[in-house]
Amino acid sequence: MAADKTILKALAGETQPTPPIWMMRQAGRYLPEYRATRAQAGDFLSLCYNSDLATEVTLQPIRRYGFDAAILFADILLLPQALGADLWFVTGEGPRLSTITDQGGLDALKPVADIHETLNPIYQTIRNLTTALPRETTLIGFAGAPWTVATYMIAGRGTPDQGPAHALKAENKAVFEGLLDRITEGTIEYLSAQIEAGAEVVKLFDSWAGSLKGADFDKYATAPAKRIISELKARHPGIPVIAFPREAGDKYIGFHAKTGADCVAIDDSVTAEWAAEHVQKDGCVQGNLASSHMVTGGDALVRETKRIVKAFGNGPHIFNLGHGITPDADPDNVQRMIDAVRGA
Repeated sequence: MAADKTILKALAGETQPTPPIWMMRQAGRYLPEYRATRAQAGDFLSLCYNSDLATEVTLQPIRRYGFDAAILFADILLLPQALGADLWFVTGEGPRLSTITDQGGLDALKPVADIHETLNPIYQTIRNLTTALPRETTLIGFAGAPWTVATYMIAGRGTPDQGPAHALKAENKAVFEGLLDRITEGTIEYLSAQIEAGAEVVKLFDSWAGSLKGADFDKYATAPAKRIISELKARHPGIPVIAFPREAGDKYIGFHAKTGADCVAIDDSVTAEWAAEHVQKDGCVQGNLASSHMVTGGDALVRETKRIVKAFGNGPHIFNLGHGITPDADPDNVQRMIDAVRGA
């Protein structure tokens, strides 16, 4: 079966004449069919935990566009909820969580062994998808990286500079590192269960990695990724892992080797040409069209898409955006991008 799956070929290091393609947040608010299903669910978390509806929204972009991979519909903050944090979403503003800023808050979290009670519906969605997806479509599971998840658990929400997490790191390193360890352990168990349910690839999203500098990046972005990937590969030999340390800059260099990742996803703050020279030499890269092109479209979209395909053409590459597609994107622009990649 893997012989038909272009994503798995790229992750195994194969250079292909046409790169496989999928898109971060490909199941989402830019699609009218997604909005209809979310309305049926009632709210975002109910959609995540309703396996039938989560299966449906995962399949919607595959039906519409024929992407080479489907990514499980879920959210990186389901793990904190499974660990005992309160989680809710404010319409138009995003997620809110109860905060952990001291030893008492850390001690109140549930044991990692208890997370599956909450997360079982997510595993059922994966099981559903293993039979519902076209045979050539790769199924990707995912989780948030420990640093990024910790920033939300410490601040109780997304922040522009991850200031509360940096403050706790400086003021109470024992609690900060204890929380990071708990998230790391939970992420290993969560992703391992996703693989057991049928995920063929897993991706680690470190959306706020770029705010870690110098030794902090090595200690709190690179080291946890290495620990997670090493343990997953020990339990599930051959499982490919994509790592996305967004806005890592020069820290993208060597990230494959330092973490054991099979593919490093690149954001659009660096050029494809730079990443081809400095990062792709170590293995598969994923990226990195600016998501703004999904809004603006036009000749610039086609030109930039073809430039990126050409830049990465001498090595293993998975075409993707440099960040998730935004709700104001035009669905027709997604098809234009796919056509440009596939040479239609």
